[in-house]
Amino acid sequence: MPSNKSVSDAPITQFVSCRILRDHRLQREDLWVREGTILDPEKLFFDEQGYADQRVDCEGGIVAPGFIDVQINGFHLEGPFISEEKKGAHPERYLRTFQSGGIGDLMETYGSLDNVAMVTLAPELPVSQSVVRELCQRGITVSLGHSVANLSQAEEAVQNGASFITHLFNAMLPFHHRDPGIVGLLTSDQVPAGRTVYYGMIADGIHTNPAALRIAHRAHPSGLVLVTDAIAAMGLPPGRHTLGQQVIEIQGLHAYVAGTKTLSGSIATMDMCVRHFRQASGCSIEAALEAASLHPAQLLGISHKKGNLDYGSDADLVLLDDALNVKATYISGEEVWRKGP
Repeated sequence: MPSNKSVSDAPITQFVSCRILRDHRLQREDLWVREGTILDPEKLFFDEQGYADQRVDCEGGIVAPGFIDVQINGFHLEGPFISEEKKGAHPERYLRTFQSGGIGDLMETYGSLDNVAMVTLAPELPVSQSVVRELCQRGITVSLGHSVANLSQAEEAVQNGASFITHLFNAMLPFHHRDPGIVGLLTSDQVPAGRTVYYGMIADGIHTNPAALRIAHRAHPSGLVLVTDAIAAMGLPPGRHTLGQQVIEIQGLHAYVAGTKTLSGSIATMDMCVRHFRQASGCSIEAALEAASLHPAQLLGISHKKGNLDYGSDADLVLLDDALNVKATYISGEEVWRKGP
């Protein structure tokens, strides 16, 4: 075996016996990682005469980019600048509208926009369009949701920079043939050239009927982003749990505001959503995995490093079997979780 003359002395890990998701298809090849980054094996061999310090046997499994969930309740700022009619589980007393200050109202409510990745708002609220522009100029993703907006209001928001729809079909006007509302953005001809409108789908079998999921996917497959809309009770047993100022009741896979039938987020995990989406839509394994990795990375503007297994990308990985059950997860090439025997 040749000596390791690599540019870096950091250890190299080789993932073997795997199918990796690259260029929209599963490919039978090894994956090489050093210092948390995916390596180009050709450069490694010919420029550095490098070799693996350790090998991970994937046992024929699938290696996909790490999942990215853009809607877990409490991270993504979902409200309170939303419609009273479509407030969902949001307590009405906390809802806000924009005054003449616009962005100043946001700052007063949130305190700061540092480290904020995404804000959901209702585009029909007065002054909202200027807020959309200001947020987008600051590099913050604007999502439309909890809204009674008509299609032209939604299109104006997209023209001002909005790029996401919060849990499509949920907490918005139902599709109507004369004015399809926010749902109409999926096939709108008013989206600026070169722009993609992405939309979140809670594919838990509860929030959205499988037929509605299929309609959305077939209308605009490249924009579909799987989200969990998970609350703090995810992974906890049935019963009552606290979410913010509210008590949530878990019944099976349903999470309700206690004493009501109002859905309050979800307790589904992302791998559950990936499996349900594939089964309900009939899409390929590759498409199901990209809806949980590549598409959210593109939405957030981080696909140069996340959401793919290209050379130079971060080695955030998920190892799955053919039924899309997670076997192990890796962050920066380091194993952080493995399914027990």
